[in-house]
Amino acid sequence: MNLNTSALFNDIPLQGLKSKGLGEELTTQTAKSNAPDFSEMLKQAINNVNGLQENTSDLRNRFEMGDDQVSLGEVMIASNKSSLAFEATVQVRNKMLEAYKEVMSMPV
Repeated sequence: MNLNTSALFNDIPLQGLKSKGLGEELTTQTAKSNAPDFSEMLKQAINNVNGLQENTSDLRNRFEMGDDQVSLGEVMIASNKSSLAFEATVQVRNKMLEAYKEVMSMPV
């Protein structure tokens, strides 16, 4: 069992305020401000992968057209970076789908 101790310790000062009826607004504001939006993080990661692939495509085209500013090494490194980022994204997607299927198969 994995407990997030920092979240528990952060919540302790609010317990006294909640008993006085003052902590409800603080907990909702804290939860909104501290918790990053998962969908935004996912969009940002996908946009990052897309940017790497576009950069690779641009470098590859420039190299094929004979641009002296682009070396084969740069093209290969960019290609490997974008390939690795794409493979990692696919693995994250697969794990998310696996977790979703597991949750959906749980009896209610």
